[in-house]
Amino acid sequence: MIDHLDHLVMTTRDLPACVNFYTEILGMQLEKFQTPTETRLALKFGQQKINVHEWGREFTPRAQVAAPGTLDLCFIAAVSMEKVIEKLQQSDIKIIDGPVMKTGAISKILSVYVRDPDLNLIEISVPA
Repeated sequence: MIDHLDHLVMTTRDLPACVNFYTEILGMQLEKFQTPTETRLALKFGQQKINVHEWGREFTPRAQVAAPGTLDLCFIAAVSMEKVIEKLQQSDIKIIDGPVMKTGAISKILSVYVRDPDLNLIEISVPA
């Protein structure tokens, strides 16, 4: 029945820091989109996006418990692991684990783990 993930929603305490991390560090594109009643933000990459909600000002409908720092996400990089590590180091982003071999949805992956500004666990991987 399900084919692929279209988007997910992330709740942030610090909207500018969140947008900076995902656009400047991870290279996603910021998109503003309009609903009938409000302007929303999304972080686009490939054919997916992350909609961003500000904590305490979430849009409805929403998760029963929407809170910053509750996500554990894995992204597949479009560059080598060496370039991933270089970018993280240049940006003063601490690698908390890795590179380490993991099992991805399609194949084995080589991963590093970091925290975003809301302390979500972010896994950045390349196919092994």
